[in-house]
Amino acid sequence: MLNLLDHLIVAPVVLPAFLAPLIVLWLRFDTNAQRVFSVFGMLAMLAIAVSLAMRASSGPPEVYRLGDWEAPFGIVLVLDQLSALMLVLNAVLGLAIVLYSIGSGWDKRGWHFHSLLQFQMMGINGAFLTGDAFNLFVFFEVLLIASYGLMIHSGGRDRLKAGVQYVVYNLAGSTLFLFALGTIYATTGTLNMADLADKVAQMPAADAGLLRVGAALLILVFAVKAALVPFQFWLPGTYTNAPGPVAALFAIMTKIGVYAIIRVYTLIFTPQSPVGTLAHDLLLPAAGVTLVIGMVGILGARDMGRAVAYSVIGSVGTMILAFAQFSEAATVAGLYYLVHSTLVAGALFLIVDMVKERRETGLVIEAQPPIRNQGLLASLFFMAAIGMAGMPPLSGFLGKLMILDVTRGQWWIWAAILVTSLIAIVGFARAGSTVFWKSESLAREEGDEMPTPEDGTSAGLAFVSVGGLLAAIVAWTVFAGPASRYMQNVAAQLYTPQAYISAVMEGAAQRAEAAAQAGAHPEAGDDHDVQEAPHTDAPAPAQADAH
Repeated sequence: MLNLLDHLIVAPVVLPAFLAPLIVLWLRFDTNAQRVFSVFGMLAMLAIAVSLAMRASSGPPEVYRLGDWEAPFGIVLVLDQLSALMLVLNAVLGLAIVLYSIGSGWDKRGWHFHSLLQFQMMGINGAFLTGDAFNLFVFFEVLLIASYGLMIHSGGRDRLKAGVQYVVYNLAGSTLFLFALGTIYATTGTLNMADLADKVAQMPAADAGLLRVGAALLILVFAVKAALVPFQFWLPGTYTNAPGPVAALFAIMTKIGVYAIIRVYTLIFTPQSPVGTLAHDLLLPAAGVTLVIGMVGILGARDMGRAVAYSVIGSVGTMILAFAQFSEAATVAGLYYLVHSTLVAGALFLIVDMVKERRETGLVIEAQPPIRNQGLLASLFFMAAIGMAGMPPLSGFLGKLMILDVTRGQWWIWAAILVTSLIAIVGFARAGSTVFWKSESLAREEGDEMPTPEDGTSAGLAFVSVGGLLAAIVAWTVFAGPASRYMQNVAAQLYTPQAYISAVMEGAAQRAEAAAQAGAHPEAGDDHDVQEAPHTDAPAPAQADAH
């Protein structure tokens, strides 16, 4: 009897891969049906992700072998606590974005929004689950194609220009990715991550020159995806010009690059491998500069969308400062902050989109007459801004405090985090006070209220989705103790990678053991012949030659 639970690991990839073409081919001209199936898909994806997270927290990594091919020859999906955490985070963000796109009417402004969103979720989930470096590249390309379609959703010259820049930049990163994979495969003969970990660990340091080149190229690739300096140029224009819900979804796109850094450099190219501390040496200074550029960008931004985009760059720099330490305690702090920054960035992009829809000059930071729902929007922006800046009492403050605690003795990291936090506070305060509070001085009777939303939109549903993300941030703050303990388990599993390797390579190990046992019997017979040789009449040299 087929046990469906055994196939649950592949569901986060298969479910959106099934829904996307279904929406395109069957529901193409029925927006309401598209919305129903899209919401159903996100709810199912969230339920599956939570179920997988519960399974991952109570046992060793689980492996799903597509086609039942053993590693390293077949494609494998691997569920551990880190991948399960990222699946839940992606599902929560995806559900909020679907609800917002329905409530704001964004899904009706162009073709195939919901199908592209499902393809995007497929690519993201696949990147988190894959146990093969080449398939990581494949899923990167899937989400890149889908994200380009979402990026230019509803058209416009600026959006098309930013979309082309985004695609060209990321295609260059993909080309570099292929070079990196080719270099690593030429050196090791495999791209299965667990098999790579085994072979890299056994490689003599004297023969690892080409391997270091491959590891360095991978750092550059993941730096492009994560928007680390000097590869952050594509992000501000892309995120600013993208549709509001798409920009919110892109909040987790940079985290895919961060996830890849964590996975590859704690499993394969560890500090104990022949590659040594290459990742630490390259990532740490890049993270510091990224943090400074991102937070200073908030202060210098001329519109709210660009300010939020720069805050995403700054948050990436902050978490990489923790991950680049390559220690369990620092990884715990980085993971806690990663979840927070993804949720708060998504909320901020949705909030500024609602502001843009209500203002005559869009998101330009200048005084305007009051807008509809101004008090509520100002409150939501204030809450999300203090979360992104790292002010108490929200989880951004706790996350930065944890990072400061694990980097004691590195004074420049303390200085960078504290000073840039102050800069972010000033930048967000300038934007919020100008857009929301100074407008009161320009109040006029006819400007107090804006027209009601168009048919098919629901401001209430849009506010619910934003409120849900902010509620998740509050919950992440209130339950910081249990959350940090869960992160400790995740980090402990990351820094004891043998369980991951054993789970993936189990079939290969059994095959090798069977081959060894099969070869042991003739050897035993040979030993027996040699032992019996002295009892024969033939001379020993002749026996040896005959044998």
